Amino acid sequence: MRTKEFVGEALGTFILVLFGCGSVAVAVLFGEYNSIFQIGMVWGIGVTLAIYLTRHLSNAHLNPAVTLAMVLGGRMKAGKIPVYLAAQFAGAFLAGVAVFLLFSPSIAAYESAHQIVRGSRESVITAKMFGEFYPNPGGTAVVPMMLAIAAEAFGTFLLVLTIFGLTEDANAGRPSSTITPLFIGLTVSSVIWLIAPLTQAGLNPARDFGPRAVAWIAGWGGAALPDARGGFFWVYILAPVAGGAAAALLEPLMKRITDKSAP
Repeated sequence: MRTKEFVGEALGTFILVLFGCGSVAVAVLFGEYNSIFQIGMVWGIGVTLAIYLTRHLSNAHLNPAVTLAMVLGGRMKAGKIPVYLAAQFAGAFLAGVAVFLLFSPSIAAYESAHQIVRGSRESVITAKMFGEFYPNPGGTAVVPMMLAIAAEAFGTFLLVLTIFGLTEDANAGRPSSTITPLFIGLTVSSVIWLIAPLTQAGLNPARDFGPRAVAWIAGWGGAALPDARGGFFWVYILAPVAGGAAAALLEPLMKRITDKSAP
């Protein structure tokens, strides 16, 4: 059982990160996907396909923030946390490796054409294909760390709250389980459209850490990190976990409200 769950979480996370980070790579290197709408749609489609592909193997959390929220919400036993998290981080790392290998010649050509030295401050523009940065490189937003933390926590809160609502038996208006993954994917897209101009919308510690580690190893070094003040941890690891936990703690209140309003 644990092997099946590990494979499901690793494969699903691999798929969503591969398509998502791949879309950012295509946008940076080739000038395709000229709007946040297009990139957000690719991420949403990646999430949807990953859930459909793997939910028969695991619960298709594909995100440590979702897994921890499910445990806090009583929907999963805490003993499964190590398997789920290990699989998610492994899948995300392998997806980062795949993106790097697929586009490595194009990355080198882009660096040469723009006179970018990998590992320098200027190489953030290519490092953002792997890990997120705040503010979004190339944008005009002013994003201090506390705002970045709040944005990532709030975005993950919305995502996890929606997942709980879409899968709650007491929710008479929930969609059929056949199309629930589509709505979860659209939720991811919607949150990206909202906060990506600020933080690139990580929402997922595994999605951020795995590919970012690949960038670090592949020569970006310190340029793979958003700042020298621990922003990587506070903004892209802790904030999504806190946002997901807040959604899990709110869900019982919503259940009570639902039960009281039922005829």
